[in-house]
Amino acid sequence: MRTVMLLAAGVWVVSPLSAQTPAHDPSSTLEQVLPPDVAQQVLAHIADARSRQLPAAALEHRALELTAKGVAPAEVSKAVAEQEEAMAKGKAALASGGRSHPSDDEVDAAGTVVGKGVDGPTVSALAQSAPSGRSLAVPLAVLSSLVDRGLPSDAALQKVVARLQAHATDQELADLPAQAAEGQAHKPATTGQALAATKRPDHAGPPSSVPVNGGRDVRPTTPAAGGKPDHPRGRP
Repeated sequence: MRTVMLLAAGVWVVSPLSAQTPAHDPSSTLEQVLPPDVAQQVLAHIADARSRQLPAAALEHRALELTAKGVAPAEVSKAVAEQEEAMAKGKAALASGGRSHPSDDEVDAAGTVVGKGVDGPTVSALAQSAPSGRSLAVPLAVLSSLVDRGLPSDAALQKVVARLQAHATDQELADLPAQAAEGQAHKPATTGQALAATKRPDHAGPPSSVPVNGGRDVRPTTPAAGGKPDHPRGRP
């Protein structure tokens, strides 16, 4: 398992050229950790991704990563196929946003965002909002992280775009998810009218400090002459 994890780490950082034309044959590595039929399926997806100008090395890394985590081989093949399609959609969305030649890192990050349910127009909007020439790999990764933390994609997009327009560095962008989580931790769970309702007593009526009779002086009635005061029933 340690060997697989090290191999996965070794193919994660690649240049765009090596992603399209890998320096090593992935078949030997995948065949060592996957059943033959599954390895062939994964290799077919890698070859198809390369033909579509997608970062094929990212698919190899995904397969090795999932295998190291003990994921069933059939699920590994399915995940690789899903990632390939997500990267294709992400690349198309980047192109629609003006990035006609995105880097492999950008396509991989866009695929991750799409795979988490963020739609293409959101990815395109991010590409359109970013300064010209700036890599979108980190902004897309931050967008993905914010969505992971439960933030709606439109709200996450607004936060990332605001930072980009403020010329935030990649490190400042990377700090955004933690800052958003901290803000959520200090936000009251109940707000507005619901919060006000929790501050009111459960029933209407005067405060307990005000007598029920409204403060009037009520004196006991003097019994008539010759009469006897009534006693509570059951007492002599």
